[in-house]
Amino acid sequence: MKVELVPPDSDTAPRHWVRHDQAFAMMLGPGSIEWGSKRSTLEKFAYTAGDLALCDRHQGEWVGLMKVPHLQFGISDAALMAASEEPNGEVELRPHRKFADSRLGTLATIVHAEMVAGFPSGRLFLDSIEQAMAVALVSSQAVRDRPVRISRGGLAPARLRRITDLVHARLEDELGLHELAQSVGLSTAHFARMFRKSTGETPHQFVLRQRLERAKAMLRAPDARILDVAVACGFKTQQHFAQVFRDVCGFSPTRYRQDFLGYEATCESEASSEGTSQLVNRGSQPELPPG
Repeated sequence: MKVELVPPDSDTAPRHWVRHDQAFAMMLGPGSIEWGSKRSTLEKFAYTAGDLALCDRHQGEWVGLMKVPHLQFGISDAALMAASEEPNGEVELRPHRKFADSRLGTLATIVHAEMVAGFPSGRLFLDSIEQAMAVALVSSQAVRDRPVRISRGGLAPARLRRITDLVHARLEDELGLHELAQSVGLSTAHFARMFRKSTGETPHQFVLRQRLERAKAMLRAPDARILDVAVACGFKTQQHFAQVFRDVCGFSPTRYRQDFLGYEATCESEASSEGTSQLVNRGSQPELPPG
């Protein structure tokens, strides 16, 4: 998925924009754009934050004064075809110069927050969002009414084991949704639905949980640096690791380590005290009189 932040443009001369990938935009604030299919028939559209526009693929648009900041998203053909279960060819969507879609808007807002943070969550997260966007676009904007197919079953145990083994072997690497789906011979959209039905989690949530479980195990070693743990578990920065750990676990990695080591020290102390007490008791028992 391509994501681009487009600031307001002071150029008033109409220009022809053509994109050959499927793109849509989300407005980041109030403003307006002059659109038109012809240079001589531009029409001004007023927008507020969260409004969406779906570009006319291949045909392009004439654009005049553009006075609104917005995000442009380019959705791949692979994601669109997987969402429509089409083996080949393009998925044709209806262009809209202004429309609303709460599901698509929520996904776009998530990507915007991810962009502002420097894309710390990695490729699998963005791949999952792109596939969800593709499903939303196909289900609501496809020219031909082609309902998204819902899978009734989940992944077979052998496929789940293959995915789990792959994730564990590659926790420190960037994993993409396509790579996970390809390992079990499924399209990305079909795999994502089947995986969630089997595990109750999205692929991204599953990988994140596995990374945190490995991080907890590593944090139990008192000499392991937090930065080394973050890198070994696939996090781009120590700050992102600490934030995700805190969000999911309710406390920081440092606090987790302190609590764990403190608990171990308490257990060792109690075991030592109990052993000493038993020795003292044995030593203080009165001797039996000789028979």
